[in-house]
Amino acid sequence: MRRVTLLLLLMLLPAALLGPVQVLADSDGQTDMERARTALRSGQILPLSRILEAVERDFQGEVIEVELEYEHERWIYELRLLSPRGAVLKLEYNAKDATLFRARGRDLDAARKAH
Repeated sequence: MRRVTLLLLLMLLPAALLGPVQVLADSDGQTDMERARTALRSGQILPLSRILEAVERDFQGEVIEVELEYEHERWIYELRLLSPRGAVLKLEYNAKDATLFRARGRDLDAARKAH
């Protein structure tokens, strides 16, 4: 399994949304950042802002961490969300269409927004 991870740590301060980014070169010489940028430009993934809109639509809480991964031939945004009750939830969204396909954590149902 080939896995590319781009770690984006979201700060809790609104003025500083993005924190440190882990940038590593793979065997093809591209860094994770370059690979993610290429995927965004080619339409393989949505921008992070669209994923955050989906999270806000689906859940209550604050996003505290985001990872963009390429595994099993698809791009996935993995997010950690701090729920209003203080639980940390792990959410996985399809990076191409912002579809939620996995959500785990304590008090998950309490954090879901009713549609």
